[in-house]
Amino acid sequence: MDEHDEAFRDRIATVNEKGKRVWIFPKKPSGSFYNKRKLIAYLLLGFLFAGPHLRIKGEPLLMLNIIERKFVIFGQVFWPQDMYILAVLLILAIVFVILFTIIYGRIFCGWICPQTIFMEMVFRRIEYWIEGDAPAQRRLAEAPWTTSKIFKKTSKHVVFWLISFLIANTFLAYIIGSDELWRIQNDPLGAHLGGFIAIVIFTYAFYGVFAFLREQVCTTICPYGRLQGVLLDENSMVVAYDHLRGESRAKIKKGEDRPAAGKGACIDCFQCVQVCPTGIDIRNGTQLECINCTACIDACDHIMEAVGQEKGLVRFVSEKGIQTRLPFQWTRRVKAYTILLLALLVTLSMLIISREDFQTTLIRQRGSTYQMDDKGNITNIYEVNLLNKTHQSFHIQFKLEDRSGEIQTVKQHLVLKPETELKERIIIRFPMAYIGAGTKKIRVQIYGNGKKIQSIKTKFFGPRL
Repeated sequence: MDEHDEAFRDRIATVNEKGKRVWIFPKKPSGSFYNKRKLIAYLLLGFLFAGPHLRIKGEPLLMLNIIERKFVIFGQVFWPQDMYILAVLLILAIVFVILFTIIYGRIFCGWICPQTIFMEMVFRRIEYWIEGDAPAQRRLAEAPWTTSKIFKKTSKHVVFWLISFLIANTFLAYIIGSDELWRIQNDPLGAHLGGFIAIVIFTYAFYGVFAFLREQVCTTICPYGRLQGVLLDENSMVVAYDHLRGESRAKIKKGEDRPAAGKGACIDCFQCVQVCPTGIDIRNGTQLECINCTACIDACDHIMEAVGQEKGLVRFVSEKGIQTRLPFQWTRRVKAYTILLLALLVTLSMLIISREDFQTTLIRQRGSTYQMDDKGNITNIYEVNLLNKTHQSFHIQFKLEDRSGEIQTVKQHLVLKPETELKERIIIRFPMAYIGAGTKKIRVQIYGNGKKIQSIKTKFFGPRL
């Protein structure tokens, strides 16, 4: 392409030359890819709305309670002490996104991203239902304000707001849990004012995104669109226009031998442009705004079939695949990322399997030193912090591995409740003769309901003789 042909990259389709917003009215898509997208979208939506209410061993399927520093993933509770596991999980997610983008481009945006699913499969479909397809929407937008227009616009935005309210409640349930959300919804307003304000803020945030920002989130706000620019290469599988087969473009004429006339397969019908939710022309090549939603593939295939030509003028293909007609190649970079991804999966699995149900911190009481009684025994005071990651209560006892000493708790009966921390002080006493000079390493055993649950090493301090 010459410099003039590349000028489209200097601007986005949703902003005109004066810098004003160009409202996109995409035509309602249809076709095999769109049907697959609908199936995946509705399965994910069902999972999203059911997620906070599903329970595994009494815990929600997924909860990210930043306030209480409690994270639940598939019923497994993770605490701040388990952040190393969440860190590995985050790294794994990033590597997966990178690898997925290298191979399949921005297909995540078009098929899995919540923004796209809600926009295209919920809000856009409601818009088609109330206002009609793209031409009818465009006429309605340009028409004067009549009773019919006011009714349609009001109805649409009321439905948009109600769905946004539902999304906001679901989003909050993932943060604080469905039980707490139920209390906010049913208790007096003053009892959970903060929660009510959060619901209102989330509702209007989602409403603003899906009613007004819309595709601007994908083309301007989301950083992933910029990220793909440095990840894609000539081997990446993307939604692309086969320019070798399609050029040069020309309108179709009945009975014409297009190859003999020097014309390509593209009949310049603009159907691929009309169905694009971000307003681009896929024939210009891979672009920042393309979310690989495949709407243009369905539209082009329908036209190709109607005019008796082979499908696939617009399809999933790499730039190298267009040039060489070869299938996807496993390059050295793809293999390297795949090995790294598998290594991270193994590491994460090992960390989860080896994760203990209890975590204990045992340190000497701050500012204290050893004490000596009249019988020649040395005493140290320790602070114990015991975290229970399970759903069960335990009656806690402390014992010394070496029976030469004795251990005593400040409280007689210690109960460690489910998913809580127990902070307590213990007193350890050893005879002077046992300690010798300076310090000695000892081991404290922790029993829960009569069964040893942990064994902790520590140092016992005495006088230097």
